[in-house]
Amino acid sequence: MTKAYFLELANYNNWTDDTAIEWLNQIDNEQWSQHIASSFSSVKQTVIHLVSAKRIWIDFWTLVPDPVYLSSGFKGTKEELITLWKNASVDLKMFIENFPEENYLQPVTFIYPDGRKGQMIFWQTFLHFINHATFHRGQLVTLLRQTGFTNFSNTDLATYFIKNI
Repeated sequence: MTKAYFLELANYNNWTDDTAIEWLNQIDNEQWSQHIASSFSSVKQTVIHLVSAKRIWIDFWTLVPDPVYLSSGFKGTKEELITLWKNASVDLKMFIENFPEENYLQPVTFIYPDGRKGQMIFWQTFLHFINHATFHRGQLVTLLRQTGFTNFSNTDLATYFIKNI
């Protein structure tokens, strides 16, 4: 586990998020809000969850005193959410670039949405974050397909490595 490894995962996460944002910029408001039975009830709710999770983990890692889950009350537009997502991507990269490798084994305390506290080692939380985002981006693809969107591009990790070599 090196800084280079974590930075590559952060860059991959941001690259796939940028790709998803490109998809979202192509859909209309009806597709954005269309009710679909899934873990979350629409493309919009899934994206709110993705952005909220990215933001909250950065807040936990940077010891923000009172982190707030964006998913608990976001009422903004698609464009405002995309701006928050892009800003979180910048923050993620900056955090990983500046986070000392010797801290990778330190515990991170976090708060579940229901208020319970938990703790894991930093590297575990980071890998969880990457895995969690990948899972929900996969759901996003399925939801977008159900709204009729088909203009997808590949976000596979191998594709990222090939394009960025």
